Formats: sequence, C-alpha cells, structure tokens
Amino acid sequence: MPRLLLTAATALALVAPLTLPAKDQAIDPAKIMSDTTSKGGHYIKPGSVDYKDVLPPPPEPGSVAAQADLETVQRAQAARTPNDIAWARLIVNDDVYYNALVLGSWFKADNLPVTAAFLKDVTDDLHAAGRGGKKLYPRPRPPLVDPTLQPVVEIATTGSYPSGHTMQAFVWAYVLAEIFPEQRAALLERAHQVAWGRVIGGAHFPSDLIGGQIVAKAIFAEFMKSESFRADVKKCRAEAAPYLLKKAA
Repeated sequence: MPRLLLTAATALALVAPLTLPAKDQAIDPAKIMSDTTSKGGHYIKPGSVDYKDVLPPPPEPGSVAAQADLETVQRAQAARTPNDIAWARLIVNDDVYYNALVLGSWFKADNLPVTAAFLKDVTDDLHAAGRGGKKLYPRPRPPLVDPTLQPVVEIATTGSYPSGHTMQAFVWAYVLAEIFPEQRAALLERAHQVAWGRVIGGAHFPSDLIGGQIVAKAIFAEFMKSESFRADVKKCRAEAAPYLLKKAA
C-alpha cells in the first residue's frame, strides 16, 4: 500500500498545541517500566506489528522536509522555558502512574493491584513489540545532525525514528482510555505533552513523534484483538470503580 512521507508540518499540526501540567500537582510514581530485556507475549506477540507495512519512512536527509524538521527543533530550543526543561527531564523516565495528573492522586499501584499487574504486562508487551521501527529506519538524533543544538536530556545511542517515548505514552493513553473512557481526551493530551517534551529536550525531531504515534496505534490495535486483554480491561474498570465514585461524590 502507498505510504506518505512524514513532514515537520504534519508533526506540528498534531503535537504543537500543548499545555504543561501545573507544577504543584503531586505525582506518586510507582515504577513498572520493563527494561530492554522485555519478552512480551502476555497479550500480543513481539512480532505482531509489521513495521514495513505500518510505518512510513522519515524525511530523507537533505530534503526540504528534513530541514523543516530540524528548524522546528531549533525553534523549540530557542523558545523553551525553565518549566519546559523541567518537563523534558521529568518524562525521560516516564511512568504510567504519571497519568495521576489526569486521573487523580488515587491512581497508584498500591490502590490498584489488579490494574498494576495488567499495566505491567501491557508495558512489557509494548516494549517487546516496539523494537522493530528503529532498526528499519536508522536515523541520527538531532544533535548529531546539528552539533550546535544543546539538548537538556541524555541522548540515547539508539536511532531517532520512531520515538519510543511517544510510542509508550500513546499506548498507555489508549489503554487507560479503555479503562477510563471519560478521561480519554485528557489522557491523549498528556501523551502529546510527553511527545513534545522529547523535541523540547533535543532528543527527537517532530516527525519522530508521528512515527511513534503510528506505531502506538498499531500496537494498540493488536491489544484490542486479544480476548484476554479485553477481559482484563473490564476487571480494571471494576477495581477502579470505588475510587471513581468517591471522586464523583
């Protein structure tokens, strides 16, 4: 099937209109992120997403689109504020429980053991399934393309495209929106915030974010094919129901 080349303009249209969370909102992080040895297979198989079929290539080096991509990173660097920098650094080690900013301070593993186990398996699966994109399109990170850039986060040695942080944030958002459908818009906005933070930090081009979102949608579609995944979503809804009732009271 034909695939469209990603451009910086497309990326900006999808991720630019963001707002940062308030500084005084407390987060109770409960780390569940799997490491690079994630094997997956809880709900989906690691090879279930065919990247050659779903992921379009990034802009060609030296193209107008690639230059626009780079200029967007340069502009983001020039305009970033101390609050932007703090956000970019926070989400380097992003955690599914940072979504407490959206759902409420009760959203923590200690309160939701069934949901915690479910999200751990989901995260393990998404990491295992999400490894193929960077191998397909090896792309240097922005500071390697423009040495004058000043990143404020550590630059990984892995390729730039697609953005793994974006993929992870959007899979979490899509999954949590199945459990908390009334918060879908806010959860997706939070995922956009994470994605844009990677540009602010200097770790990614805007088109990397779009690639990550494309992969996230493909992975989530595989999750939704799983009967056990859908059944566990219902269990998570039931577990969260008492907290939602208290919140509504």
